[in-house]
Amino acid sequence: MKKTFPLASDGTDPKPERALEAIKHELRKYLKRERRKPLPEGADFWDFDCKVGKGDAVPEARHSADVERAVEDAVKEGCPSVYVEILAKPGLRAKKSTEESGS
Repeated sequence: MKKTFPLASDGTDPKPERALEAIKHELRKYLKRERRKPLPEGADFWDFDCKVGKGDAVPEARHSADVERAVEDAVKEGCPSVYVEILAKPGLRAKKSTEESGS
C-alpha cells in the first residue's frame, strides 16, 4: 500500500478528527487483510516495512505499531497530507540463545 491521505478539509466534513479516524480505519483494515494471507513456506509471520512522510517531506521508516501515531502527529502539526507506505514481507523468528550462564 502506497497512498497519500489528504488531511485538509475538502468541504464535505469540517471535522479533521473524522478524517483521522477514517485513515486509521483504512490502515488497520489493510494490515488485518495482509496478515490473513497464507504464509509462504518457511516463514513464521508477516512483517511490514513501513514509511510515513508528513506533507512533502521524505518518508521515514517506522515500525508498524507506530504508523498510526505518526499520522496523528501529522494531524497535530497541521500538515495538509500524509504519505503512508506499508509493504508486507515474510518474516522469520530469531532463535533465542541456548547458552545460560551459571547452569
